Amino acid sequence: MHLRETVFCASTPPTGSGAIAVHDLKTGATLASFKQSSSAPHSTAVVPTKDRIGGLIFAVQQEKSILNLYNFQKDQISSKIVLPEKLSCIAVDRAGQYLAGGTAQGRIYLWELASGILYNAWDAHYRKVTVLQFTNDGAALLSGSEDSGLSVWSVSRLLDDDTQNEATAPYCVLSDHTLPVTDIVCGVGVFPRCRILSASIDHSVKLWDLASRTLLTTFLFPHPISCLAWDVTERVFFAASPEGSVHQVNLFRERDGPGNYEAVGGAGSADIIRIGDEERSKAQKRRLISVDEPVISLAISLTSTLLLAGTAAGIIHIFDIPSHQLLRSISTHKGTSITYLSTMLRPPDLVGHVSLTVHSGPSSDGEGIPVRSVAPLQRMRDAKTRELHEITVMLPHSSTYQAEADVYTAENLLRDHEFFVQSGVSANSNAQDPVSLQSRVNELETEIASLREQLGKAKGLNDAMWETVVHKVIGKDKDASAPHEEREEPRRKRGRTDS
Repeated sequence: MHLRETVFCASTPPTGSGAIAVHDLKTGATLASFKQSSSAPHSTAVVPTKDRIGGLIFAVQQEKSILNLYNFQKDQISSKIVLPEKLSCIAVDRAGQYLAGGTAQGRIYLWELASGILYNAWDAHYRKVTVLQFTNDGAALLSGSEDSGLSVWSVSRLLDDDTQNEATAPYCVLSDHTLPVTDIVCGVGVFPRCRILSASIDHSVKLWDLASRTLLTTFLFPHPISCLAWDVTERVFFAASPEGSVHQVNLFRERDGPGNYEAVGGAGSADIIRIGDEERSKAQKRRLISVDEPVISLAISLTSTLLLAGTAAGIIHIFDIPSHQLLRSISTHKGTSITYLSTMLRPPDLVGHVSLTVHSGPSSDGEGIPVRSVAPLQRMRDAKTRELHEITVMLPHSSTYQAEADVYTAENLLRDHEFFVQSGVSANSNAQDPVSLQSRVNELETEIASLREQLGKAKGLNDAMWETVVHKVIGKDKDASAPHEEREEPRRKRGRTDS
């Protein structure tokens, strides 16, 4: 089984139902399609297949209080979950344990997926919740709203039984935007030692530090910002506008000497960096990508070398980040809007591409990888169900897991890693790799033998020089001490006679 990176997208037409699709990143070919889904931006979430537990896809239906649930093992709806009310956005933590949903009235719901328990429901904002995002460790929930507010909620406090009858208070409120918040991206690190980016219609993107609860830098753009994408190393982020422009913003800049870099911004609320100024037009034009279509969603590949832009015309453009060159476009969903876009490794249980073991061929049977369990979501809080807290836990068969782990050797890991990081390698070049490697080994062995021979000669020459120097020094010492001994001998004899 080769590691292949895929594009996961959700498309929504103006009327009727859309689809959720998985494409091959290199070729753009459609690997799987999940029908009967029509979701707005920030209303789709995916939990990848992990630890031999099947992944899930969540899609809130537009203008409906229905949540469609899919799994990778079949292209049909797994279940339809009735919600307490229409949700405007959702988010699922990386572990696939909790689902959060926001409403047009500013209310947020928090469920546990395995049990379906509604842990909390509270009024978080005055207006519509536009975006929800968990931190990477799932310890905090971030919410943005049309009231221009950005709130950070501690998940442990939301789950605490002792605080259920108290007013829900946020960890902090980040209030510096003046218009609705459109997107939130969380950086690496555990909460609260992490940074976040927030975008707004007020033409700004703001960089926040959650540990100090302060604003670090404000980036001002010539147009409203609809979506963001942040490099995993936090070196650069991309901001897209409905006008079809994607700006690249570097968070490090070169100082006087080559190889010396410093962080951009960080001076606080007074630190404002304007993107698109006429004075800096030349440098910033090199960091501007023109799509010529409204950009609704952005994503960066796992290798941080490709930028994916989903447009309102249903086309996914793939750009090379260093050169900004358009490599290819996926036009399968033309006529719809790409409301969700992300990249991930191809799921091992993907319908039509299932591989039960590393060396087995493709199979349409998903047996061996169980589907993650999701209980029906409660519509109101129930103290009894919460106290019982019964959940279904999937335990994979240990012997099967161990057998498959033994099959995947270090050699297979290196081969798959090479296949993943090297793009555009043909089958012919792969066939010649062993020959070239063997010739390289022979060349290195010959070089080592020559070096050993030269080392032996150098060692012999060094030993000869050492012996010559030692003999000369010892000989001089003996010659110098002989006359002194002859003068001392008569003195010793006269001494004995006098006595």
